[in-house]
Amino acid sequence: NSPKWDNQIQGQINLKAAIRRTLTLEQNGKLYKLNDKIATLQVRPRGWHLDEKHITVDGQRVSGGIFDFALFMFHNAKEQIARGAGPFFYLPKMESHLEARLWNDVFVTTQQALGLPQGTIKATVLIETILAAFEMDEILYELREHSAGLNAGRWDYIFSCIKKFKLDKDFCLADRAKVTMTAPFMRAYALLLLKTCHKRGAPAIGGMSALIPIKNDPEKNAVAMAGIISDKRRDADDGYDGGWVAHPGLVEPAMKEFVAVLGDKPNQWGKQRDDVQVSATDLLNFKPEAPITEAGLRMNINVGIHYLGAWLAGNGCVPIHNLMEDAATAEISRSQVWQWIRSPKGVLDDGRKVTADLVRALVPEELAKIKASGHAGLFDRAAEIFTQMSTQSSFTEFLTLPLYEEQSF
Repeated sequence: NSPKWDNQIQGQINLKAAIRRTLTLEQNGKLYKLNDKIATLQVRPRGWHLDEKHITVDGQRVSGGIFDFALFMFHNAKEQIARGAGPFFYLPKMESHLEARLWNDVFVTTQQALGLPQGTIKATVLIETILAAFEMDEILYELREHSAGLNAGRWDYIFSCIKKFKLDKDFCLADRAKVTMTAPFMRAYALLLLKTCHKRGAPAIGGMSALIPIKNDPEKNAVAMAGIISDKRRDADDGYDGGWVAHPGLVEPAMKEFVAVLGDKPNQWGKQRDDVQVSATDLLNFKPEAPITEAGLRMNINVGIHYLGAWLAGNGCVPIHNLMEDAATAEISRSQVWQWIRSPKGVLDDGRKVTADLVRALVPEELAKIKASGHAGLFDRAAEIFTQMSTQSSFTEFLTLPLYEEQSF
């Protein structure tokens, strides 16, 4: 989501209508409405790093996440309880158990204010930062009355690793397409998350596969489907209790992989994975370091500009090159370019060093490709922002923070 004011408020209106089964959309002569059987709703408030500039208390901006949460709870909590369907939340970007404790305090205070039994609210925590990976037991403990387990991420987790180790001369990752969930440090984190959850009797949810159906190219679509099946088969075999996909058309093939392993069981808590012994060294085993290619550099530039252009225009979830991308994609793209420029290991497989001048030379070429694709977005401004953030001497913690200030809405 791009947190424009009208996006945030319309999103709340849509949630309210969806819970009451009155949500409809008329578009291109078609009427869309909810099916009789719908998926369980989990609401994702903004992370702790994001404010809501349109609402202040004593002259200070309120937390964007608390604003999202409070508005939703006030209008929908009792309706959801009456329907036996929540309220359920999905909490992103946490870096420590103290941030989980703060959310728990918010939950307790809200339940008291609304006259709800303690423990009514349930929340899944997205473990998408390297620091949170070291505190998964503590995070579950802090949310114990309200916990609905942990969920593995990918792009934001890799972004977090780059951000925390950006000045380490020994740290350098390969093209981001090569840094999959089977990379040593990603595999260690995924298995530790699974073991931690099942040790505590909490659900372990596998990472989202960003692949989407490719309707006009059967061969590429077959490759995408094979990727989905491989991801979910690995998660199910490992012991995960479920997983995410980026498109409703992929629910069925993903479900088949879990049903093949779980059968009619609701979870795999019986798989305690005593065989998994993950150390701090394993979590920090940042491989692969190669290859770094011009194609990978160009892809980071292209996807980063494409996503930023869409975000500036108000769209925060964008299909790019047959993947459903969100802000994490732009974050890893620009941070990896920034780090390659500064790392002595940031060398292309043809021997050229990644430099700011090389990046500046490639940006216009990738910008031209994006414009020629016919997609909507503020791409010229996006190219300026991407170039600045990836080549400037200082590192911007979250690119959405200056972007949010720049937009007038």
